[in-house]
Amino acid sequence: MLAVPISDERPWVVFGACRDADPDLFFPTSRDSSDKAMAICGSCPVQPECLDYAFDAGERFGIWGGLTEKDRRKARARMRRSA
Repeated sequence: MLAVPISDERPWVVFGACRDADPDLFFPTSRDSSDKAMAICGSCPVQPECLDYAFDAGERFGIWGGLTEKDRRKARARMRRSA
């Protein structure tokens, strides 16, 4: 399970497909090692909430909501340009 505290603000974490997965999967050391995490995220019912959390919390590392660190940086840049 990812080390995200369960609180009233993030009740969705208990429904995450990653809840029983090795947290190290979500902090890969290479692009090749992110495949398992991305597959888990791809089937997750709370993927949008997780991604929103990552953006709101400014998560700089790891895979959140199905996006890698690089993917989130690109998405943030696109959001800034379109705002």
